[in-house]
Amino acid sequence: MSELPKTGREWHLTARPHGWPKPGDFALREAEIPAPGPGQILVRNTHMSVDPYMRGRMNDVKSYVPPFQLDKPMEGGAVGEVLASNSDEAAIGDHVLHGLGWREYAVLDARHATKVDPGLAPLPAYLGVLGMTGLTAYAGLLEVASFKEGDAVFVSGAAGAVGSQVGQIARLKGASRVIGSAGSDEKVKLLVEEYGFDAAFNYKNGPVEEQLKGAAADGIDVYFDNVGGDHLEAAIATLNVHGRAAICGMIAQYNTTEPTPAPRNLALVIGKRLRLQGMLVRDHAALQPEFVREVSGWIRSGELKYRETVVAGIDHAVDAFLGMLRGENVGKMIVSFGD
Repeated sequence: MSELPKTGREWHLTARPHGWPKPGDFALREAEIPAPGPGQILVRNTHMSVDPYMRGRMNDVKSYVPPFQLDKPMEGGAVGEVLASNSDEAAIGDHVLHGLGWREYAVLDARHATKVDPGLAPLPAYLGVLGMTGLTAYAGLLEVASFKEGDAVFVSGAAGAVGSQVGQIARLKGASRVIGSAGSDEKVKLLVEEYGFDAAFNYKNGPVEEQLKGAAADGIDVYFDNVGGDHLEAAIATLNVHGRAAICGMIAQYNTTEPTPAPRNLALVIGKRLRLQGMLVRDHAALQPEFVREVSGWIRSGELKYRETVVAGIDHAVDAFLGMLRGENVGKMIVSFGD
């Protein structure tokens, strides 16, 4: 066996961002790699994920997940190869999914890692279409929003990793109409021509409510919210009686420095008897086997398509994160360290 690495690079948060994060809020530092203790493994990360929720963890506020600590390595989804094992649950050479991204090497308890098979799907897929983002789409649409065949569905941030999968699952499950919003004409074209959305619009081209109503003459029954703000207000205006909304993310306000006004039409929730429900993917872990079985089948058959935007090198992880916040990615944003 080759000698194990003694040091590796890891990204630290060095300052709490005010508004939009900037490169100076982060530092790439060299750190010693401890030997794995009892029940632990050493993993060489090959790919890591950058996700919108990470912006919230940069704020020192109480939330559903603790904030990142200053001058400590950040965390996030990653896949990699086991280089050393002190556990019966994982062997050298296994590939695993775990939560210690933003670093080249990770030492963790083997029970916190999930074995993945690179023969069934490429490793980055376990961070996206078959990973947390995929399960978010699946659970949010089918369980939280109680989607049923014949529903008309609107998805905001529809060209992103979650949104693109929500729209396709809705189509495959028998939606009467699937509508998406995105931030460029190229993404709008992708939604319709590749992902099979019935209609899509560029939210930068005009008022969201006006464009949504133009695409949904008969209203919508389900809204999957990745954006918040004017998109949520437009959805409330367009939802039919007994409509449901899964509130997954609010990227429109993650970097605001002033309080964001609530949708101005919340009173419509009463008369329309709407259900607006927030969601965290961790509440839906029981769906994982069903999700992997059904979605992997759609991928193999070609019925469900996905895109990834891959940025090469740990040096560019912050660039990838900031680019994702600006909407520069199509599909899942992945940072590759090399297989």
